[in-house]
Amino acid sequence: MSLYRREDHYDEAAIGGMADHYRALIEAIGEDADREGLMKTPERAAKALAFLTQGQSVDPAAILRSALFEEECEEMVLIRDIEVFSLCEHHMLPFLGKAHVAYLPQGRITGLSKIPRVVDVFARRLQVQERLTRQIRDCIQETLDPKGVAVVIEARHLCMQMRGVEKQHSLTTTSAFTGAFLNDPKTRKEFIRLIDTQGV
Repeated sequence: MSLYRREDHYDEAAIGGMADHYRALIEAIGEDADREGLMKTPERAAKALAFLTQGQSVDPAAILRSALFEEECEEMVLIRDIEVFSLCEHHMLPFLGKAHVAYLPQGRITGLSKIPRVVDVFARRLQVQERLTRQIRDCIQETLDPKGVAVVIEARHLCMQMRGVEKQHSLTTTSAFTGAFLNDPKTRKEFIRLIDTQGV
C-alpha cells in the first residue's frame, strides 16, 4: 500500500466554465467536440490550465518565511538548474528551461527547497521571462534581506519554435541582480563561473 497519494483539488464551478470555453474553441477550429478523442478534452484542458496558473493565488514570500533560520553564513548559496515551466502571456504557449538562483546571506538563510518552490510559484502564472526573472529576485531580496541576489533564466519559447519565426534552437537568457552581485564584479564573476560549470 502506498504511503503517499497525490490529490489535485479544483474549483469545480471554475473548471466547468473554462471547459465550456475550451469546447467552443475546439468547435471554432472545425473539430467535433463530441467525438471520442475530444469528449473529455475540455475538462482536461481546463484542469491543466488551472494547474499551470495556480501560482497566481500563492504568496511566494510566505514560502520563504516558513523556513527561516538565523545562521552566520556569508558564503554564496546557489541552487542551479532549477527546472522552469511557464506559459507565455502573449500566446499562452509554454516556455521551458532552467533557472539559477543565488544569494549572499546576511544572518538569515531559508530552507534549500524553498527557492525552487518560489521559482515554481512565479512560473505558474501567465508570464514573460523578463518579469519572471525580476520577480524571483525581488521576492528573495525583500524577504531574506541578503547582501545580494542573482537570478539567471535560460529558456526555450514554443511561441518562437512552433509559430512566428520558427527558430528551433533559439535560447533566451535573462538575468537580474541586486547588491553585491550588481556592484561587485568579483562576486558576479564567481556566480557566472559556478553556473557555467558542468554538473557533477
